[in-house]
Amino acid sequence: MKMVAIPPAPGRTAIFHKGGKAYDFLAATPLIAWFIFGAVATLRPLPQLGAQLLARPDMTVALTLLSKCAVLLFAIVAITMLILRQPPQGGARGIAPRVAGLLGTYLAVTMVLLPPAKLSPAWMAVASALTLGGMAFACFSIVWLGRSFSLMAEARQLVTSGPYSVIRHPLYVGEEAAIIGMAILFFSPFALLLLTAQIACQLYRMHCEEDVLASAFPEYHAYKACTARLVPGVY
Repeated sequence: MKMVAIPPAPGRTAIFHKGGKAYDFLAATPLIAWFIFGAVATLRPLPQLGAQLLARPDMTVALTLLSKCAVLLFAIVAITMLILRQPPQGGARGIAPRVAGLLGTYLAVTMVLLPPAKLSPAWMAVASALTLGGMAFACFSIVWLGRSFSLMAEARQLVTSGPYSVIRHPLYVGEEAAIIGMAILFFSPFALLLLTAQIACQLYRMHCEEDVLASAFPEYHAYKACTARLVPGVY
């Protein structure tokens, strides 16, 4: 007997095909859940920090409060863009780019499990300022990236304006500044090891993303030739 494939009923399983919006949303669900968890964890110390600041104004406490608010804002923006983003047109093949994307995103989070370092007020201020500035720039970059936001090496839409007209990975620049601030707060040999591994994953992740974008968008080669990867005139 000849077997005939029956197409899925419209409006049901068809909407979950790979490359579709529903499929992409399901794939992003664990990431959305993780950002929600991070947002809730960030919210918890805010009332105490606010009370400390009201009781005795202090620049370090103010920077710490603002940096946590920036982390919270970044989580909210990331969740929104993961929900609204366009389905990918292509992505990196193999397990290595996916592992690099996950480790580049989550390695730094493990630092919060370490005991806080005993820092002077000056170093506390430096760490908080890096976290605040980095998260603020990351939020700006992710909003500009809009519906093209990805955590894995995927091609959705080529963005070459705003901060992306100067450097190819402004989101990573902001994130890394914040992560360095976090590494200072939890400074130890293990925190330094985590930071080094995370940076290595990010560099490989950038390379994978550029290959995917170059394959999906022919104009990417010209864009790449006239922009820096991270630091204009340096790298």
